[in-house]
Amino acid sequence: MFTKFYRTSYPPKKPTMVWDGECTFCKYWITYWHSKTSNRIEYLTYQETANNFADIPIKEFKKASRFIDIDGIVYSGPDSAFKILTYFNPSFPFWHKWYTKNNLFSKVCDYSYNWIAKHRSFMFAITKLFFGKNPQALKPYWLAIFFLIVILTYLVVYFL
Repeated sequence: MFTKFYRTSYPPKKPTMVWDGECTFCKYWITYWHSKTSNRIEYLTYQETANNFADIPIKEFKKASRFIDIDGIVYSGPDSAFKILTYFNPSFPFWHKWYTKNNLFSKVCDYSYNWIAKHRSFMFAITKLFFGKNPQALKPYWLAIFFLIVILTYLVVYFL
């Protein structure tokens, strides 16, 4: 499980998302988020910037993404993704608020994030299946897959 860091003594000049540059699943979602946040957030791999945050061990950057705000506050794992959603236009602040206010929700998100982090290749394949190959133009294929499963289930139940 990843360790949460709440503050760094080395705040960036611009809100910064630090992620694993060797992870294709991460790169997909970073590309999507960047298309939604423009230049309001700096997206850097831990491989290129971990040394700028000496109080966060590299092994922890390997386990989870970190959103580091200009005031030094660090958002880890799923909360780093939820914090980015507050920079979208329109903004989605409720995810971050829910994560910080609801202990059960944060535990479920942390566990899920940890599982996804351990199965990145599989999750990248699922992501492409459900949202398409281009992260800058997501396609809701998951909806078509859902309806296909519902129809097939209906046919199996009806004809058996």
